Amino acid sequence: MDLIELKDIYKTYHLGELDVPVLKGITVNVAKGELVALMGASGSGKSTLMNILGCLDHPSSGEYWLDGRDISRYSAPQRATIRNDKIGFVFQNFNLLARTSAVENVMMPLTYGRHEMAERQMRAWATELLGRVGLADRAHHHPSQLSGGQQQRVAIARSLVNRPAILLADEPTGNLDSHTSEEILQMFQDLNARDGLTIILVTHDPEVGRHARRVIHIRDGLIDGATPALPVAAGGRS
Repeated sequence: MDLIELKDIYKTYHLGELDVPVLKGITVNVAKGELVALMGASGSGKSTLMNILGCLDHPSSGEYWLDGRDISRYSAPQRATIRNDKIGFVFQNFNLLARTSAVENVMMPLTYGRHEMAERQMRAWATELLGRVGLADRAHHHPSQLSGGQQQRVAIARSLVNRPAILLADEPTGNLDSHTSEEILQMFQDLNARDGLTIILVTHDPEVGRHARRVIHIRDGLIDGATPALPVAAGGRS
């Protein structure tokens, strides 16, 4: 079953009197429970496509079907509701609040939503998620007291707090060393395999792409083929 279906997506930015076409007719599907890498070089259009997938932007034309609904013409407030209900984000720079503990960072998205959870319940759920990413003993540490890999684990826990249908990870290992990158990528594989979470890794790095089950290549605003990922090297997982 397809969770995401993009049909002939175009995106053009209007800069004064200049029109800048970025996406030029993207058609692609992502099935529920897939682990996909969206791969392209800088300027390929992958960031624009990620923003549309994440309901941070809308297409100029075309259809975006998410979980059975065409959301391509949704207003900004409607897209914000979809983001909060359906989509988790992990970014290269972690985007944690510096003066806030790990558990409070994880709780933060719950305060934006339409939840009827008491603060005690929110804290318990956030603490449970920190335990799942191996940081139960770091719940009260601030980001400055955590390594880069630990900060990204907090960000992953935060991305899961609303029980999203999709996790979008934008260059999630860009600020990490190779060993820590492997640990984070294996965590994504575990979330996909154990929980059936649909994950899209947005990257320019073939090493990241090799951890996906399918690689979708984007070039000059167009899909340039989709291929199964290569097996992960010894010590990793396919």
